[in-house]
Parts: sequence; structure tokens; C-alpha cells
Amino acid sequence: MNKALLPMPIHTAVLLLTWLLLNDFSIGHLLLGSLLAVLIPWLVAPLSDPQAPVRKPGKALVYALIVLWDILRSNIEVAILVMRPNRSLRPALLALPLDIQGDLPQALLASTISLTPGTVSMDFSEDRRWLYIHALHVTDEQALLRSIKERYEAPLKEIFAC
Repeated sequence: MNKALLPMPIHTAVLLLTWLLLNDFSIGHLLLGSLLAVLIPWLVAPLSDPQAPVRKPGKALVYALIVLWDILRSNIEVAILVMRPNRSLRPALLALPLDIQGDLPQALLASTISLTPGTVSMDFSEDRRWLYIHALHVTDEQALLRSIKERYEAPLKEIFAC
């Protein structure tokens, strides 16, 4: 398909389908939806930054399942922690050295950390080589950092080949 005519074909299809689902079906809505579905991606395509392509989609699916499991497990752990007296909590600010490069892989790592209850990504260093993290309860800082690198960063590095 010609990239100049349809720079984002998947977006075009999703826009058209959404338009048709939100409106009563008629030839007029089909034509207007088609026009908007082609015109909007064509206008915004120059504004989008190229992102790192997913090199291993199967690994991405496994990663998503691991993250979902960790979110469920962490919810239970945090619920138990907050039911105890607050003096038993040991919060920490951590600096995670980053091996992955690229905006999308780094954003996914930061989002994964924030989605997992008990940890929040705070900021990247200016050179984007460190990710600062707040953790609700830490007994071993190095073990937590090692776990994040092995469980989240290493698979993302493999998925995006970065």
C-alpha cells in the first residue's frame, strides 16, 4: 500500500470502524467516515516520531502476561503492607541504571514499574541513563533493582532489540 496515500493504514481502519459504530449506518456516514479516516492520519503522520518496532511479538505477549501477574501479586502484597502499622514500612528512593535505549522501550519500563503497586517511576535523568523510582517498602534495594532489570528491562531489551 502506498505510504504517501495511507501513511497509517491500521489507524485509518480503526477510525472508520469507530465512526461507523458511533453513528447510524448510511452511505453519507460511510463516505464522511472514510474521508475523515484517510484525512486525519494523513495530516498527523508528519507529527509522529518513528518508534522502535517490536522484534519479538511472542515475547511481548509473554511480557504482558508477566506484568499482569505481577500487578495482581503486588496488589495483594501492598494490601497486606498497608493493613499493618505504618512504622513497619520502609520506603525508598532508588536509581535504576538503564541499559535500554529509545523513548518507547524506556516509557514502557517506567509504565510497567508504575503499574505494579508499591512502586512508582518518578523521573529519568537528563541523559536518560537512570530511572528514579519510589518504592513503598524495600528490604533489599539491590535485590529490587536486580529484579526490575531481570524481570522487566531484559525482556523489553529483547522485544525491541535495543
